[in-house]
Formats: sequence, C-alpha cells, structure tokens
Amino acid sequence: DFAKLYWKQLEQWANYLKEKGFDPEKQLCTDDFAGHLAHNVNLSVKAICGLGSFAKLCEMRGDQAKADEYFKIARESAQHWVKEADGGDHYRLAFDKPGSWSQKYNLVWDKILGLNLFPAEVARKEMDFYKKSQNEFGLPLDNRKTYTKLDWITWTATLTENREDFDALIAPIVHFINQTPDRSPLTDWYETKSAKKVGFTARSVVGGVFMRMLYEKPVWQKYAGRDKTKVSGWAPMPKPQFDFELPAADTKSALWFYTTSRPADNWS
Repeated sequence: DFAKLYWKQLEQWANYLKEKGFDPEKQLCTDDFAGHLAHNVNLSVKAICGLGSFAKLCEMRGDQAKADEYFKIARESAQHWVKEADGGDHYRLAFDKPGSWSQKYNLVWDKILGLNLFPAEVARKEMDFYKKSQNEFGLPLDNRKTYTKLDWITWTATLTENREDFDALIAPIVHFINQTPDRSPLTDWYETKSAKKVGFTARSVVGGVFMRMLYEKPVWQKYAGRDKTKVSGWAPMPKPQFDFELPAADTKSALWFYTTSRPADNWS
C-alpha cells in the first residue's frame, strides 16, 4: 500500500536501473567527496540489489510476471558482475581498473532483504582481502586514498556474518575512537593512518553502527515494535511546479562573453 503511492516513480527508477545500473556512467556516488567515477563496481552492486528489491515489491503487489522479469535481470546481472569485477583475490573499484579495490558495503542489502543474488564466495573473498588491507585505524574506503568512512566499515564488517571477521574490522575503529587527536563528536570520515578527522561531525550516518541488528529480525522487530506513533496518511508524490525567472538558451538567444587570457582564481 505504501509503495502504491509512488509506483510510477518506482517503475521509472527500475527502468533506469535496468538500462544504466549494471555499468554506471561517470557520476557521483554516495561518497561524493571522492569525485566522479565511471564503471563503479560498488554502485553496480547497489543497482543490482535495487532491481531485486523492485522485483520483490512486484511480488508483494501480486504482479508475478513482472517480479519474475526483474528477478531474472538482477540474477543475471549479479552473475555477470562476478566475472567482470574480478580482480584476482578481490573485486575491483571500477570494472575498467585492474589492480584497484574498494569496500563493497552495498552488498549488505542482498542478505538483509533476502534477495540472495550474489554467491557467498563474493563476500568471503572480499573479506579476506579487507583483513590484509587495513591500516592501524581502519580499512580505507578504496585504493585511491587512506581515508575511510566509519559507517561503511561497520556495514562491510557484517558481510560474511562471521563474528571473527566482524571483530577484525571493528577493532581498528574502536582504536581510532580512543586515539584520535580530535576532540569532537564522533566523525564518520577520518584518516586510517593518523586517526585524524577529515570532516563531518556526529552525522546521522553513524547510525550505521547498528547495521548488524538488521540481520536479526527478532531483535529489530523488538525495538521497532515499541513505536507508538503509528504514522499513516502518507502524502502522494507532489507534482513539481516551475516558475521561469530567466529564459533558457533553447528559447531565447543568449549573449556570451569569452577571454583569451587566464582569469583570476576566484572568477565565476
């Protein structure tokens, strides 16, 4: 019933993922501070899990034909991903970058949502690589920099559902919290070699430390069941209203200026 309110947009997004999701074009991902990247392997995982999630929604709505269609796309994409992302003893940062690597934190949704699209060996191989790629204060986000994201490590630590693996990735975070020279509320973006804060302070994303709870349905239901608000009456998707302040170049000729010499650094 909730999804029905936004079904048009959900279908639109699923169609986009079907066309563009497996091999993303050059774009930002959640870690926008890392810059644009094409062929992002972790973003591909997110798209594949998104397709599987849409299939599950179709199933819940009673549309089994469409559910079968999207489950087929998601499963075939996951099999293709395993081959195309393979980097030997790990999986790549980008499909076209051999020797690269990254945290595949988006894999958590495959297990938590019961999609089971990726073989268990994927998480196992990644985890073995992560454990030997850590620095003193944690596992870097990927091979490009030594900084990391605390929330993503706590997601990544759950991938194999093995306590020894979990402890191996969480222990350096605890070490960071104890040793960081910065006196500020918990940051989620820090350097894994110096324990220094890079940016961000006490953001809501540190709630990611509770990711492990989502694997345990009785546990999260226990706490979710205490909700007394019983929210209902969700708003439908609003229809956007546009007011044009200035005409665009496709409707009115524009006057352009150019220079043949380098402008000042603060030019706009």
